[in-house]
Amino acid sequence: MHTVLIHPTSYEDVREAVERVFQTFPLDLEGKTVLIKPNALRASRPEEGIVTHPAVLRAVVERVERERPARIVVGDNPGAFDYGANERVFRETGLMDAAKGYYSNIGLDSTRVPFHPEFMESVSVSRIVLEADVVISLPKFKTHGLTVITGAIKNSYGILPGAQKARLHKAAGTPRRFHELLVEVFRLRVPDLFIVDAVTGMEGNGPASPDLRPIGRILAGDNAVAVDAVIAHMMGCDPGALRFLQRAGELGLGDPALDRIRILGDLVRLEGYKLPPLSGEANMNNEQIQQLFEAKMSLRPQVDPALCTACGTCVDHCPVSALSMPEDLPQVDPALCITCFCCQEMCPEKAIALG
Repeated sequence: MHTVLIHPTSYEDVREAVERVFQTFPLDLEGKTVLIKPNALRASRPEEGIVTHPAVLRAVVERVERERPARIVVGDNPGAFDYGANERVFRETGLMDAAKGYYSNIGLDSTRVPFHPEFMESVSVSRIVLEADVVISLPKFKTHGLTVITGAIKNSYGILPGAQKARLHKAAGTPRRFHELLVEVFRLRVPDLFIVDAVTGMEGNGPASPDLRPIGRILAGDNAVAVDAVIAHMMGCDPGALRFLQRAGELGLGDPALDRIRILGDLVRLEGYKLPPLSGEANMNNEQIQQLFEAKMSLRPQVDPALCTACGTCVDHCPVSALSMPEDLPQVDPALCITCFCCQEMCPEKAIALG
């Protein structure tokens, strides 16, 4: 039986709640590499409730520091439609300051791993996700137009850098299949602890809805299925009706049945919580969204010959080896390119643009 902690708090006194989390779910962190992964969907202000609040991230970072790990890394790969650099998202959301110098652009270093062949033969994952001894996931208590809720399992979608997130959305084809795909991404590296920012929740058609709801809670657990089942119940949704929780249960990743979850704290059902319409079908089939997928997937590095010095920096920093230098200009293999912006960001001559 897995345990989920529900602790009342505010952003002003969230350190107390985080302390309770680490007492309830102790981790051996001394001398280890620890990755802390917030939900950094896109550039926004903290009060918009779109990303993990910086107060929560700072409290977790400071608590982890006390355990004397060898290395702390804070990072995420922003959403599929954010064309800016990771640094900009972290700066504008306040997460950069909250990371206390431990921020790393984890999208700049990735490795290819086998994936579920029904979707893609392989995917690129930020290397630190696989190399870290301990991964602490900081989801946001939000709705999602495609998966109904964004929580512990969905937060792992951010381990994938670049446009492959859009490719996988398209490869799934239906909401049901996307639910199943999420679980496949999640189990590439299951995090060790989940601390959910439920101080301010989001309702309506998330994950970037303007409809916010004061909840005043931190949720935590060491099993994502149990945590997401509690989130779903609080939102007024039957956990057993969510396909990604069903699939996770089928794969032995946890049990979403509430009577098999030990709750520490008061489990309340939030009255009148607004859930997304149609549980995702409208979003998956929306023509505008499909056009955004196509636009994102069609972006490729474009080199300005007048500026390029053939220094090879872009080739050296391409995380998926999609660039080569057969002559005096870099060339891209479109089958490998994941549109991660690394070549553009690292070019010392600013000779590369995405177009």
